[in-house]
Parts: sequence; C-alpha cells; structure tokens
Amino acid sequence: MSIRMLRTLIAVADNGTFSAAAEAVFVTHAAVSQQMRALEEDWRVAIFDRSTRTPELTPIGRALLAKAREVVRAYDDIVPSVLGDDGLKGEFTLGAVPTSLTGLVPFATAMLKAKCPDLHVGLFPGLSIPLIHQVERNALDGALVARPEMLPRGLVWHPIASEEMVLICAQKVEGDDPVKLLRNLPFIRFSRDAVVGSIIEKWLQANNIAVHDSMELAGLEAIYSMVVADLGISIVPQPCVEIANPPTLRRLALSPKGGPKRELGLVQRSDSTKTRVIREIAAAMERAVEVGVFSPESISENI
Repeated sequence: MSIRMLRTLIAVADNGTFSAAAEAVFVTHAAVSQQMRALEEDWRVAIFDRSTRTPELTPIGRALLAKAREVVRAYDDIVPSVLGDDGLKGEFTLGAVPTSLTGLVPFATAMLKAKCPDLHVGLFPGLSIPLIHQVERNALDGALVARPEMLPRGLVWHPIASEEMVLICAQKVEGDDPVKLLRNLPFIRFSRDAVVGSIIEKWLQANNIAVHDSMELAGLEAIYSMVVADLGISIVPQPCVEIANPPTLRRLALSPKGGPKRELGLVQRSDSTKTRVIREIAAAMERAVEVGVFSPESISENI
C-alpha cells in the first residue's frame, strides 16, 4: 500500500469510474485497476462490487475510503502542521461560487498574492452545496460559499459579506413597483440548484408572487446579458464588490425594508492545518468588501 494508491482510491470515489479517476491522477485505466486490485490483495477484502457494469464501493470499501481520506489528509498536512506562521507557501485549493469570480475573488486573491508571493491559490468554481461537500471530504482546503440552512458538523464558518437581493431590469422598463414587474414581465430565474436561487424562490412564495418563467440560468453574467437585452427581469444578489464598469441596468429594492440577503463566507474543516492561510484569505476578502469596487486603480492602491 502507498499514498499513491490511496489517492487513486479517493479519485475513483470522487470521479465515479476508473477511467475518470485515471485522468484525475494522470495514469492509465489499467494502472488504476491494478492499484485497486493490489489494495484488495493487501487488505484481503473486496473494496469494489464488480458485478455491476461500473464497479461500486462495497460497505467495507466505503469505510476504508473514509480512513484513506484521513490518512492522505494527515500526510499532506505533515509539513504545514509544523511550519506554523511560516506556512504561507505552497498550494491552497479554494472553491468559490461563480458570482464571486468577477469582483471579490480576483481582488482578494491579488492582494493575497502581493502579501504571500510563495502561496499558490488554485481556484475551483462551483455551487455552494457541492463546494461545501468537497471541503468536508478534504478535496478542497476551503471555499467561498453562500451559507446554507445547515452547515455540516466539522466545518467552520468565517463570515465575509451580506448581499441583498435586488430586482434588475433593462433601462427601458417602466415602473418602480417590483411586485407588479415580477407579476407581469418574463422572469429569468437564478438556478434553484444554488443556495441563492433557493433564497429567491422562498421570498417569491412568501410574498405570493407568481412569476412568468422564461429561463433559468446559473451564471450572473449570463443573467445580466439577458436582462440588458430586455428578455426579462430577474432577482440577483447585489455584489459586495462591484466591477469597475457594471452592466447598464436598473436595480430596484424588493421592498421598502429591503429584500432577503445571502450570507457569503469561507468554510474550512475544523481540523485543517491551513487555518493561517484561511485567515489571510478572509482578511483580503474583507478588505475587498471594504473597498467595494474591483478596478485597476483599486488593485494598485491596495497591493
């Protein structure tokens, strides 16, 4: 048994097939199969049920997988765990919701790189719930996500920003009553697979607003483009960090008291040895939120 074999086992579980795992760990399909056979022979147990077309983990295999993740995580953390405050170097894998990738994340990452030049941050976009699960199983070191209703045990939450939901419409759209607009114009939904989409849907239902769905999109940039083209209206989070030249749109509060909010924050495992890096990333993001605008000028003034 080797760490390499354990990484391959984890890759099979995370990617679903031997072929996909082979691409993830940069070996051949045959090599993956050989490594898994070798593990089964070493441990004298059946890790996979091969009676199905795609081999599936047996109950024992799933239990061994959990232990394999712990061993690989401990192996990867050997050096960072003893470096302490000097550990701001090497690789850090950060997940981030797509809506943060045009302002908050690049601004904060630029500031972080200026302060910690030996730290390489790999960015992986995704929806909040899948990213949280990747952090939970140590596939990511941390993630910037929208806070779900329940955070899995063993994860730590670092609040970054609160973003209010607002209605957006094309400049030519007349009227300032968001409820009337929502009830009468085509509605472009934010994907309900995302936490923010669920927040919006709950608000619509709580206020008995029946909308006329025209499309459902996951990307904020795509929604902006559709609205600019006057193909419908939408509800989106007001970015905590704006880009220098935002799309020409009208933005309306959902009510005099404001709309629902999504809470953005960083999640990490409570047993992570990269807490120092998370603190630095959180500080950079908090500074980006304080500045509020991502532009060449704001970058030069803050790095």
